[in-house]
Amino acid sequence: MGSIRLVVPSGTGNGMRLDRYCALADGSVSRSRLKNGALSVTVNGQAAKMSRQVREGDVIEIEWEDPPQELPTPEDIPLDIVYEDSQVTVVNKKQGMVTHPAAGNWSGTLVHALLWHWNSLADAGNLRPGIVHRLDKDTSGIIITARTPEAEAWLQGEFSGRRTIKVYFAILCGIPKKREGEIKTQILRDPKNRKRFTWSDDPAKGRAAHTAYRVLATYGSYAIVRFRLHTGRTHQIRVHSKFLGCPILGDPIYGKKDPLFPGATLMLHARRLRIRLPGAAVLTTFVAPVPLRFRKVLSALKKRFPK
Repeated sequence: MGSIRLVVPSGTGNGMRLDRYCALADGSVSRSRLKNGALSVTVNGQAAKMSRQVREGDVIEIEWEDPPQELPTPEDIPLDIVYEDSQVTVVNKKQGMVTHPAAGNWSGTLVHALLWHWNSLADAGNLRPGIVHRLDKDTSGIIITARTPEAEAWLQGEFSGRRTIKVYFAILCGIPKKREGEIKTQILRDPKNRKRFTWSDDPAKGRAAHTAYRVLATYGSYAIVRFRLHTGRTHQIRVHSKFLGCPILGDPIYGKKDPLFPGATLMLHARRLRIRLPGAAVLTTFVAPVPLRFRKVLSALKKRFPK
């Protein structure tokens, strides 16, 4: 069950459909969710349709019910296992695989593959068994998962306590003005596009995000950059690359089609994770090899822009 109450401010929303306005104004609800699960829709206290046009000053109140989702079942999907013991499984996630079930992705996720690999079923009510952190669908690389409730609690403590070291590699369109530095902003959902996030200097907005970066090499107008995450916000590196004025090559949300590599997919890879395994006193390091898509682009850049 969910609900929202919105007051349309002056100068915005006039003539816009009710469902579209709500989806843009409140990132927690989508038009499809409103269409399929709305229980009550009122404007200024009167029942209204989703097609109604909003006007400034309107008071919108909506209640909806999310449709129940089936618990994930095991699926025979190959995994690149980097390390495994009785407590954890570390995977080099391939690009294109969603980490856990969510709207629009109720099958084919890492969770479904792990359940098959572990020969187990999800606990009742748990759509994300073993997941303690996540990678975007189009980000490849190292992700650690928990095989037991005790391991899950331990790993969650390591991530929430910021005792892990997460390193990513990316290929950027553009070269940062400084060869290395730190980016500290707030990150919040873009009010104009609920699929995007944006940044702000206002500490009252969004959530604090901290990223360190270092340029490893440049080729023409492209940069190979190492990122270290000090926080773990959604799309953090992608947003902070845009903040630098250098979006990630192949990023369909924050960048644009590149003339030299028009078919490029997101060039972001979780290269290294250092973390204390359950019960351990020291950090263990896991590394994911540089993927083929990176090597192909790097090879093309080296040929086109020889040092």
